[in-house]
This record gives sequence, C-alpha cells and structure tokens, in this order.
Amino acid sequence: MTIVTDPFAAAPQLMKQWMGLSLAVQDSLEKSLIELVKIRASILNGCANCINMHSIDARAHGETEQRLYLLAAWHEAPVYTPRERAALAWTDALTRLSEGRTRQAAKEGLEAHFTPEEQVNLTLMINIINGWNRLAVGFDLWYDVPAAKAA
Repeated sequence: MTIVTDPFAAAPQLMKQWMGLSLAVQDSLEKSLIELVKIRASILNGCANCINMHSIDARAHGETEQRLYLLAAWHEAPVYTPRERAALAWTDALTRLSEGRTRQAAKEGLEAHFTPEEQVNLTLMINIINGWNRLAVGFDLWYDVPAAKAA
C-alpha cells in the first residue's frame, strides 16, 4: 500500500502561503483565460487531478465542452481568440521549457496581446499551475472538487 502525503497536513503554513499566492494570481486576469491555461498545462503535465478540477471550474464559469475538449489540439482548433492563443502558446513554451524551440515566437505573441503587467501575471499563473501539477502528480493526489475547495 502506498501512503499518500497530504501537503496541506505535512506543511500547512507553506501550503497556506502557496494557496494564497495562487488565489491572488488567478484573479489578475480574466477567469476564462486562467482556466484554459491551467487545463492546458495540466494536460501537458499529465495531471488528472488538475484537469478534473479546472475543467469543472471552467464549466461553472461558462466554458463550453467544445473548447475544453479541443485544448489538447488547440493549435489546429479555430475556437480560441488571438489573446487566448497567445496565452496557450506561452503556456506550452514555459511548461515545455527544456524543448525551447517555441519560446521566442510565443513571447512575440504574448507581447502583442498582453500588457507588461499581464505578461508577468500570466507567467506567474503558468508557474503556479505547473507547481500544483507537480504536487498533485508527485504525491498521487486526487481531490474531489468540493473537498479541494474546502482545503
């Protein structure tokens, strides 16, 4: 039997601070964009927990099934705005940082559609969701959405 470490129980003070930063950053850009970014990074990282959680949140805020399903192939899907496409490209570039081939083109798209402050906010959000993905995958976490919101 594998013991699952609950990060909130093991390091409550740091996790409380991590959660606080997460909540502050997610309110810095439009909700629909933030959820698309969270889901896309989670797809790339194979984080079922986060894909589940953020798909539910996105639907609750009016996101369509079509756009959620097409996130895996967003490059070919015509259902995203130029701003969303720029955010998704930046998400891919930073989440796949070691591949490095798309970062410059993604940065140009980012600069065309986001103010400098929004660029920083989006980059922080991408870093945060990648961190959450690593916590969830690393510790084999699965939170039902009501339980996750209570934490």
